[in-house]
Amino acid sequence: MRYHTDFLVIGSGIAGLSFALKVAQKGKVLIVTKTRADETATRYAQGGIAAVMYTPDTYEKHIRDTMIAGDELNDPEIVRITITESTARVKELLEWGVDFDRTESGRFDLGKEGGHSEYRVLHHKDQTGLEIEKTLLKRVLEHPNITIWENHFAVDLLTQHHLGIEVNKRTPDITCFGAYILDIETNEIKTVLAKVTLLATGGAGNVYSSTTNPPIATGDGIAMVHRAKGVIENMEFIQFHPTALFNPPERPSFLITEALRGFGAELRNQKGEAFMKKYDPRGSLAPRDIVARAIDNEMKIHGDEFVYLDCRHLPKNELINHFPNIYAKCLTIGIDITHTMIPVAPAAHYVCGGIKTDQWGRSSIKNLYASGECAHTGLHGANRLASNSLLESLVFSHRAALDSAKNIDSIEYKNEIPDWNAEGMMLTEEMILITQTIRELQSIMSSYVSIVRSNIRLERALRRLEIIFRETEDIYNRSILNVKICELRNLVAVAYLITKSAMARKESRGLHYTLDYPPIKRASEHHHPLTGEL
Repeated sequence: MRYHTDFLVIGSGIAGLSFALKVAQKGKVLIVTKTRADETATRYAQGGIAAVMYTPDTYEKHIRDTMIAGDELNDPEIVRITITESTARVKELLEWGVDFDRTESGRFDLGKEGGHSEYRVLHHKDQTGLEIEKTLLKRVLEHPNITIWENHFAVDLLTQHHLGIEVNKRTPDITCFGAYILDIETNEIKTVLAKVTLLATGGAGNVYSSTTNPPIATGDGIAMVHRAKGVIENMEFIQFHPTALFNPPERPSFLITEALRGFGAELRNQKGEAFMKKYDPRGSLAPRDIVARAIDNEMKIHGDEFVYLDCRHLPKNELINHFPNIYAKCLTIGIDITHTMIPVAPAAHYVCGGIKTDQWGRSSIKNLYASGECAHTGLHGANRLASNSLLESLVFSHRAALDSAKNIDSIEYKNEIPDWNAEGMMLTEEMILITQTIRELQSIMSSYVSIVRSNIRLERALRRLEIIFRETEDIYNRSILNVKICELRNLVAVAYLITKSAMARKESRGLHYTLDYPPIKRASEHHHPLTGEL
């Protein structure tokens, strides 16, 4: 089957949906999503969206907080664009119908999270992402110019390579013409030709054993661009959320939002000792990289698998009203958070690197845009400031929509692209080879390329990943495709990119902390990143 569309959007979270709504007035839009349209990382975002709404907050304060959290590795111009456009993007969400919590006076009930100097996080209880996802999806489903293909998996981007033209990373004019899409229900691989393609495929948390990401987060967009010889940057910066509910073997790990610490919850080790002040004067509200390393250190010192988050001192009714989802979830495993501390441990949460884009969301590949977690805009630097991710998606999907809509009429379809050739391919009879390799990959990354790293760990990981890569490509090249094979292939690519990027960075910086390169004090720091020493 061949399908033509003006705009191809791969992913149905906040980045993909907001882009689709804005470009739909310029042409036909096809949204491709690998499961249900509402099964996205956006849906699971609890905390909220950071934006400057009231005094005494200012754009300059939010910019400074973002730069400090990112260890000054952020792109200053991108940070300024994102923050100064935050208020306008939030107002658009309100116009679309998103309902943020308000006080009795009608003002937004703004929260405060780690690394923020002011209260600036808009939220809907502890289910902000779900509220945004439902609202945007309703708008998309009502739009006559937008079509959604659920249960469709993007296999590869279409470029000159598919016309027999050699493409490498030095090729100056690599162009995207659409994508091969696997219909999961029929096993047919469709050729989708598009004038403009937006990747909004989310993150890659499932490259690790423990993650807060939904199972769909397998780095698909990043891996596709890597194979298409596009530019990928800063993959070493993987954010581990400090407080995922410790409840093995549940997967994904249930996220305990940072907003709970902003509300006054305190981290304690299993002896009951509050420990964060040892590591940072900001205590439990230090940026996530510092908190995650501190928890990791406490667990190693005491030989424990988790620490505690203590809410027992907080006002009971306000606690339950602000965090009803967390309260209900903990009750299901016998924990009443008003009387019992919550066991938590760090889990892979967010990719701060990704597909390199410019200030208009353009990738290094012509007619290919990226937005959301799969993109590396330059906003986050070496560590993402809490609740900046939903904002980043809105800002750069908006800018990508403006840029692509302006150029859409001058782009032609590449009808010479051939359809997928499955001749000679066989069904994979031993799926154990796929599932076991995924577990092996996750174990390697969790053991050697996790919160704390070293040269010897990274070298060992790379050697093992090279073996897995060869085995996976052998299976892929002779098999009729299914989602598991494709996801494994993408996870291998992302694991390789993370490890190689970590090996290349000869310093400890933000989320990349290596024992071989002790961190240096930077102008933006008030403390040592691990010990908290002045």
